[in-house]
Amino acid sequence: MNEMLDCLMNKNSSCNPIWFMRQAGRYLPEFRKIRKKNQDFIKLCLNSNLASDITLQPIKRYDLDAAIIFSDILIVPYALGQKVTFVKNKGPMLSEFNMKKFLKSKPDIFLKKLKPIYKSIKKTRKKLEKNKTLISFVGAPWTLIYYMIDIKKRPEHLKKFSKYDLERIINKLTQFLCLHINQQFKNGADVVQIFDSWAGIISKKDLNRFCFEPNKKIVQFCRKKQIPTICFPKGIGKNYKKFIKKVKPDGINIDYKVNPIWAKNNLKNVCIQGGLDPKILINSNQKKIIKETMRYMKIFKNIPYIFNLGHGILPNTKPSTIEKIVKQIRSI
Repeated sequence: MNEMLDCLMNKNSSCNPIWFMRQAGRYLPEFRKIRKKNQDFIKLCLNSNLASDITLQPIKRYDLDAAIIFSDILIVPYALGQKVTFVKNKGPMLSEFNMKKFLKSKPDIFLKKLKPIYKSIKKTRKKLEKNKTLISFVGAPWTLIYYMIDIKKRPEHLKKFSKYDLERIINKLTQFLCLHINQQFKNGADVVQIFDSWAGIISKKDLNRFCFEPNKKIVQFCRKKQIPTICFPKGIGKNYKKFIKKVKPDGINIDYKVNPIWAKNNLKNVCIQGGLDPKILINSNQKKIIKETMRYMKIFKNIPYIFNLGHGILPNTKPSTIEKIVKQIRSI
């Protein structure tokens, strides 16, 4: 078993595994070169050869313990019939959500559309060293809904749906997410990370219904299939403690607003991952970056911990900064 899986599944605290969210992305010149020639982001995600090459770019550049497959959480709404485009300086744009069409979605059509993702996982697993972990991922149901009904730009849209309708959407999404996870795992993924990036905007009274329960169902499915899980319910603060108690994932990624000392003292029976603020990495003061890196490593020294960030690498991060962090951790 490799170091990351040993830390995640066996709770081995003597390991120092390291990887970064968005490690294959816009901050790398080799990625920008490919992206320039491939303007349609969804098509790029569905190009098995290029997606595999992009996944391996940071592995070739740094001595990381895991590769995360190059894809996007919005590939699921795309496969369920919504048009997804990425507009520069505006982010993702989705076509109008059609409830009737969504509820009639068929598993076979869904999986057929996502077949290139599974091919890229298979290709990557063949090229990746056996001691390296291959991570697949999905967006949690609430976070997908956030984009699917355009809550960010038009928050009034949420009022159009009753809690019953939202639960129907969540249940349907959960079903398809489990199918997607299972296929990723069958094709060579070792771990799934579940991103609930917008969990922090859910009201306290709805947190159980829209965050804890959907994540729990996915984690329970994964446990039955023996698929290791890492959850990232970003922005829920001290409710991370309740999340772990109810959902019981193998690993929990903390965001940069979570006090790492509080996390160490309160998040039990789980492997902790991440926490470092990605904005620190764009600081010109390299000593401060290393100091913050070591602060996290020292706090989590005697518990199972995977070094990562409290969110993804920012586009203006220098590759040399990532290299220095990796070397620092390897020197421990």
